[in-house]
Amino acid sequence: MNVDPNLTKYMIKAKIYTDGVVEKPDVVGAIFGQTEGLLGDDLDLRDLQKSGKIGRIEVEIDSKKGRTEGYALIPSGLDQVETAILAAALETIDRIGPCKAKVEIANVEDVRVQKRQKIIERAKKIYQDMNSKGDDLSESLVKSVREEVEKSEIISYGEEKLPAGPAINDSDSIIVVEGRNDVLNLLKYGIKNTIAVQGTNIPDTVKKLSKERTVTVFLDGDRGGDLILKEMLQVAEVDFVARAPPGTEVEELTYKQIVKALRYKTPIDQYLSMHGMNDELKEYSQRNNIVFGSQPSNNHEAKAEVVEEPPEQTSRAEEMHEEQTQQVTVQKEGFLDLLNPHEVSKRIEALAQLKLTEVYDSNGEKLFSFPVSEAVDRISQDPRGNTVITGGIISQRLIDVSYNAGIKNIYGLKLGHITKKPVDINVIAWERSM
Repeated sequence: MNVDPNLTKYMIKAKIYTDGVVEKPDVVGAIFGQTEGLLGDDLDLRDLQKSGKIGRIEVEIDSKKGRTEGYALIPSGLDQVETAILAAALETIDRIGPCKAKVEIANVEDVRVQKRQKIIERAKKIYQDMNSKGDDLSESLVKSVREEVEKSEIISYGEEKLPAGPAINDSDSIIVVEGRNDVLNLLKYGIKNTIAVQGTNIPDTVKKLSKERTVTVFLDGDRGGDLILKEMLQVAEVDFVARAPPGTEVEELTYKQIVKALRYKTPIDQYLSMHGMNDELKEYSQRNNIVFGSQPSNNHEAKAEVVEEPPEQTSRAEEMHEEQTQQVTVQKEGFLDLLNPHEVSKRIEALAQLKLTEVYDSNGEKLFSFPVSEAVDRISQDPRGNTVITGGIISQRLIDVSYNAGIKNIYGLKLGHITKKPVDINVIAWERSM
């Protein structure tokens, strides 16, 4: 049934019954004739149709066995109340042509609902097409950026022609990674002082650079990263270690993950102690004539050259390394060299036996000692000190209370379930080796 395309709001559907045979003009005539003057001048059907507020009336009827049944459709541009009044008026029609008739309103349909549904369905399709094209565009842009970076910035360095960033020649600190894709990923985020070893066989170029520069080894979070570190320790000098999250590779990391990993890079002695690599630490120290915990022979600060990255990238581990060049801790009873990881680890082992927690000031002087079970309450009651050393587990509650108390460092036996760590507090856990 064709409907006037100019209808705007509602469609009145009236069911028609007659006891005789009638035709479409009879139905239309009855609708206009029997409602004339019934609703006043404002709702006169002829006037409403002339003004465009009522559309063309469509009739669909069928005559069988001397009776006629069907529908009349009346498009309405009136508001809800006026449309309802008009619909009710149709039910007063009792004759159509020469026959008795009955009219019932089957329904009044809001045409806009159908339009909205069509709009929603079409919008979904348009949105999906846009997303699909957007994904393709994003992938294309990423690919283009990578290609441009590779063409314009990555260089071949040394006799082995190792993949490296353009700042490798001039920077006093370098970042050693595993492969070419790692260099590319760091370049994409503006880190240009990088070089790749291209496997576990460390090239002579990297060995030479390690003796001249401050070296941060940025490792994948898998066994391959462990192997490269062990090889580096045997043939080169390493100052700091940064790791990708477990199970991920440096080439996969986002900008935020890269900055976080470099911000929390760990001095090599602390890293080896924390991971129970005491034999490697001893061998590395002897081979390179290094006495950790005393004033180091060079004071280059390991850093990542990151474009537009502010000095806030300096990690607590780096600050500790700098402090080692500026002070020597007084060794006497009640004092602890907080910059010496060996002394700290031994103290943790002792406290683990005693089930105690201790608080020290920034000079390494012990301020408090209390049972592990009372640590949270005691620190919150008397918020003093710079460092907490506990023979128990470092819990989220201990970190929160220590942070509120102004504590800068927490050392403990192992980490509990930690969901968040403020950037202003250094947290290191040694797994118990006894």
